[in-house]
Amino acid sequence: MKVLGRLHVGTRLPLLVIMAILVALTLFPLLWMVSVSFMPALEASQYPPRLVPASPTLEHYRVLFTRLDMARYLFNSTLLAAVVTLLSVLFNALAGYAFAKLRFTGRDRVFHTLLSAMVVPGQVGMLPLFLMLKQLGLINTYAGVVVPGMASIFGIFLVRQYALSIPDSLLDAARIDGASEGRIFWSLVLPLCKPILVTLAIFTFMGSWNDFMWPLIILTDHKMFTLPVALANLLGEHAQDTELMMAGAVLTVLPVLVLFLAMQRHYIEGLVLGSVKE
Repeated sequence: MKVLGRLHVGTRLPLLVIMAILVALTLFPLLWMVSVSFMPALEASQYPPRLVPASPTLEHYRVLFTRLDMARYLFNSTLLAAVVTLLSVLFNALAGYAFAKLRFTGRDRVFHTLLSAMVVPGQVGMLPLFLMLKQLGLINTYAGVVVPGMASIFGIFLVRQYALSIPDSLLDAARIDGASEGRIFWSLVLPLCKPILVTLAIFTFMGSWNDFMWPLIILTDHKMFTLPVALANLLGEHAQDTELMMAGAVLTVLPVLVLFLAMQRHYIEGLVLGSVKE
């Protein structure tokens, strides 16, 4: 917006119009999804299609929570996303700090090996990961969903790049004062890394909340399904009920949308401050 403010009025107006059009095109599917979720059955299938409900109703939301047990799936998704986020932030912070500030044999070699693994698609590792969890007896358990998300190469990289900005003199002063490495990490490093940890938490929560493939593979009990998996099953059972499907989609999208809007300042701050060069 500061860049737009410095442009000539004749140049700024067309850019604002283009931006407004792009924003409208982006928001329209979301707004239409919400609108359809309040329409009576079959109203969304009329021609020409309606943009707003003639008689708004909450019937589809009642069906989701009373007949289709959507509250259970909402609880499952919230629990798993929260646990994965907490553990991921902790382990990624530990590893990222170690790669940034602790000196040990093979540190750079190990880190570069991890970075090279980022080019491997996640789907390639699903089969060996599934077989490993099967040997551990974690199939159809919440732990089977949580364990693969406890750490990620991207998360380690993100925290490491941010931790590089912490002055070594600050850490050395704490060591001279007698602080242990654990005390330095908890009392000094974590508070200083708060912006990037909030960014990582948002990334992780949104990824875990929206994850469809892995919970579908690892979970077989319908009562343990997450929202995306339950919504896919709902599509198979109620393919013609567009209004009900849109109500389910609203329940899936709304929590992460609210989270992002509430934390976007920290999210942007973490991304900007985390772009540290070695």
